[in-house]
Amino acid sequence: MSKTKVYYNSACPVCRAGIEDQRCRMAAQGVADVEWLDVHANPELAKEVGAGLETVRERLHVRRADGSLGVGIDAFTELFAKTRGQGWLARLLALPLVRPLAGLAYNGFARGLYRWNRAKGRW
Repeated sequence: MSKTKVYYNSACPVCRAGIEDQRCRMAAQGVADVEWLDVHANPELAKEVGAGLETVRERLHVRRADGSLGVGIDAFTELFAKTRGQGWLARLLALPLVRPLAGLAYNGFARGLYRWNRAKGRW
């Protein structure tokens, strides 16, 4: 069985905290079909999603078990759908009116967070 692969950036303290929280939630529920891949520790992993390292540092990427790719809000939606108690959030984010707005909000936040981390010299 293929695993869902999550590509995240541990050099960002906000990203790291969010991933650690999600990882703990999923582990506590016995979700074992997720592989967590840190592009800060292993920059070559960015190639697996066909994007540059800076792109993967900026936004969360998820390679689903079927091989398809989710980026940004779609990546979070995938993780929420796999986590008991967060399915409602995945369904909400998938709604036709909510998804584009949530995507814009996430992309704006991610861009600002990326710039803040670069200014702090985290990579």
